[in-house]
Amino acid sequence: MSRKPRTSAAATASKALEAAAKPVEAVGQTLERAFDPLTSALKRAALKRADRQAQQYARPAAATPAHSIAGKGAMPVSPLAVRFPAMPPIAGVELASGRAGFYKHERDDLLVMSFPEGASCAGVFTRHGVGSAPVDWCKRHLETTKGEGVRALVVNAGCANSFTGKPGADAVRRVCSAAAKRFDCRQRDVMVASTGVIGVLLDDAKIVHRLPEVEARLTPDGWANAARAIMTTDTFPKGAYAEAVIDGHKVKIGGVCKGSGMIAPDMATMLAFVVTDAAISPAVLQILVSLYTRNTFNAVTVDGDRSTNDTLLLFATGKSGAPRIGRAGDRRLADFRDKLEHVLLDLALQLVRDGEGASKFIKVQVTGAESHASARKIARTICESPLVKTAFAGEDANWGRIVMAVGRADEPVDRDKMSVRFGSLWAAQDGLVAPGYDEAKMSAYMKHPELEVTVDVGVGRGAADMWTCDLTKRYVEINGDYRS
Repeated sequence: MSRKPRTSAAATASKALEAAAKPVEAVGQTLERAFDPLTSALKRAALKRADRQAQQYARPAAATPAHSIAGKGAMPVSPLAVRFPAMPPIAGVELASGRAGFYKHERDDLLVMSFPEGASCAGVFTRHGVGSAPVDWCKRHLETTKGEGVRALVVNAGCANSFTGKPGADAVRRVCSAAAKRFDCRQRDVMVASTGVIGVLLDDAKIVHRLPEVEARLTPDGWANAARAIMTTDTFPKGAYAEAVIDGHKVKIGGVCKGSGMIAPDMATMLAFVVTDAAISPAVLQILVSLYTRNTFNAVTVDGDRSTNDTLLLFATGKSGAPRIGRAGDRRLADFRDKLEHVLLDLALQLVRDGEGASKFIKVQVTGAESHASARKIARTICESPLVKTAFAGEDANWGRIVMAVGRADEPVDRDKMSVRFGSLWAAQDGLVAPGYDEAKMSAYMKHPELEVTVDVGVGRGAADMWTCDLTKRYVEINGDYRS
């Protein structure tokens, strides 16, 4: 892939960002419109590369101790789980976790990160109509500060503080005020995030009381504990790490996320925090996180329900020694862009691997669509169809349900040219059952824990990938018992 198109695309995004005197979430929507006609081919190629990288760095299933798993009792670890990666310290960030007491059982549920003076921050948030007090706080203050000077992040699990009105907003302000005093900064330099039950007011006193204790334990090497502290119904901690080169200097990129159910990000309960020691301006960070979220976190779905609290924050500490980058199209940023996309995709795919009750990890690829946007809508409709997902759970290659989902996406398709393939096995071709269809081979393929479905709808050149999991009885059990 040549660098010229990458630079041109990034320059276009940079102009779109600079021209948009809008809130952060509006910028994301503007960027999406700007990039779609210009870079659909570029992003498909980049996504395939990032997918290959994610598979290359795939880790074997984790043998997570039962006592470290969030939830009531010892929830069984997902059969699709991967090990937490080896994540070295990233210069400029320190982390610590502790127990604030949002859960009755013994577990950490509070995470604090600290950043040095001059750190940059960018974010992408839920487009959910309700939103939450922490999301409102972060969006407002990132807009005010333009992402300059963030000093701390405070995250709690066990209470979403969503749909809690002014009392919820006041609780967030008190948490940030207490953290600002601890880190000698302004309230607006503190980012916050929450996850848990919607409609429950955050007891901020629990966090404020624990802040001195947690601050005293800050360490550069606390990624695994950080990932565990933010879990809710997750069955394994999720992290990703990569190294890139900027102008001859090695830079590190690492992050953690949480999410298992209510996953259909549209920027699930999804939280993700990614840190690099590169020196990158907030404007460039915003361009990158908005661009690469589209085909990573926004290309996965567990159950089609998006959260009120979805938050992805990207921090740059500037402590790597690499020169500061102030333009998204800078050629020196090429390797960093690739590695950042890899980290985001790795984290996003782990959300699907930990889908509540999941036993199958499924990649759906749609080709031959009228446009990239049309292909995405068809892929999402397939991935979120309960009939399709339950067929996967039952290891039934019921390709008729795939065709059903394609048709109800209400996008242009040519029935007489449509084809469906499971792995390398053709189920349907040119609008009919495939001549070589073999039920026995198809049934054997469906027993694999990782599956791939390709659908060509026969009207154009648009293509899109999306990842999902099956829908099992365990999903109903987990969500039926969530509060009780």
